[in-house]
Amino acid sequence: MSPKEVLDFAKKHDAKQVDLRFSDIPGLQHHISYPISQLDEDAFEEGFGIDGSSIRGWAAINESDMLLIPDPATVFMDPFAEIPTLVMVGGVIDPITKQHYERDPRWIARKAEMYLKNAGVGDTAYFGAEAEFFVFDNVRFDQNQHSGYYFIDAEEGRWNSGREKDNLGYRPRYKEGYFPVPPTDHYQELRSEMVQTMINCGLVVECHHHEVATGGQCEIDQKFDTLVRSADNMMLYKYIVRNVAYQYGKTVTFMPKPLFQDNGSGMHTHQSIWKDGKPLFAGELYAGLSQLALWYIGGLLKHARALSALIAPTTNSYKRLVPGYEAPVNLAYSRRNRSAAVRIPMYSASPKAKRVEFRPPDPSCNPYLAFSAMLMAGLDGILNKVDPGEALDKDIYDLSPEEMKNVPSMPASLEEALQALEDDHAFLLKGDVFTEELIETYIEYKRKNEYDAVRLRPHPYEFSLYYDI
Repeated sequence: MSPKEVLDFAKKHDAKQVDLRFSDIPGLQHHISYPISQLDEDAFEEGFGIDGSSIRGWAAINESDMLLIPDPATVFMDPFAEIPTLVMVGGVIDPITKQHYERDPRWIARKAEMYLKNAGVGDTAYFGAEAEFFVFDNVRFDQNQHSGYYFIDAEEGRWNSGREKDNLGYRPRYKEGYFPVPPTDHYQELRSEMVQTMINCGLVVECHHHEVATGGQCEIDQKFDTLVRSADNMMLYKYIVRNVAYQYGKTVTFMPKPLFQDNGSGMHTHQSIWKDGKPLFAGELYAGLSQLALWYIGGLLKHARALSALIAPTTNSYKRLVPGYEAPVNLAYSRRNRSAAVRIPMYSASPKAKRVEFRPPDPSCNPYLAFSAMLMAGLDGILNKVDPGEALDKDIYDLSPEEMKNVPSMPASLEEALQALEDDHAFLLKGDVFTEELIETYIEYKRKNEYDAVRLRPHPYEFSLYYDI
């Protein structure tokens, strides 16, 4: 839409408020609202002033004035607001220089798209992310100087099978929750309402289903889109999923591994590059791929350990990325084989459907940063013709220890991932997509506020292990 069309859209829907949204570096979406009278065509050029000093990873207090510029292409009506509210995503601008703010994750994603074109490889990168999540009925957690705990409950959780009252059974077994029909699948109607709300807000949904874990693990798949639009869509997806669940008296988490000894939540990310309306990943080589696609895979695998700090960015991510369990920690590629980090889906022979699926990411990531980093790794592979090696079509979990020595793996902790990013990030700096300062800020924030914060606190299970030692 043009700015004028946005104003017409607001009038048509009798909007009373305009809500502008943006993301911090870790990936939490923020917003600020104004009476609709504050929105005119000039606002799309002049923006709205905000204080950025309290946004995680952003400016210091002495340089905290920022401008939010609404993007008219992102407009929709908030389906959860009682007062009719028009919503747009905003770009962050420095009010002094009038330049884009280098710590705005969405600007980084826009620069990644520009770098793709400037590099001469293609003109469009498509991303399709499959974010899994859990639906719980109750969650309690706390941590202080003398205690620390969490408690999760879900009506659908298999652990409730022995409950004396209000127990009708029909719960997925651990690791056996894939595709059961209701009543074992408790959340068909809930997900259906989530999907209809997404459609009403302009998202294109392909399917939805129960996932492998007990306790309400679900997945809703969106159709692929361009990099920035897919990241915008993922932020809207999370907003809708959380709020529909909240209206049902449920709570949703995108935390990768909330349950012990059951499957965690991933965000398998499908990606491809096109030019002049033609797919560049289709060819006559392995699994119907082109040489360019194989080089792209080579870049993903080469930089996967550094990427992990951005695509699996929490301490909890490495409870999911554990060898021998469901997560693809082994850096190999294969057609169909879901135990490889890179999978080439074989559902369709159409060149337009040819893509690569990178499986290590999880939904705790900032999609603007994660999608951008994956594209930069793939482009580095293309520009430097990185050979991905031989495909691994065996079941990786059945390989002997001797064979496994030749298969590199993802980091085992957030600290290991951050160190890998510190050692290998030159590929992210190409075209000024990421900046050295942004990488340093990200690593420092993650080490101090997440890795060290968890490392310094006693873990409840340590009392079981060591209290009587």
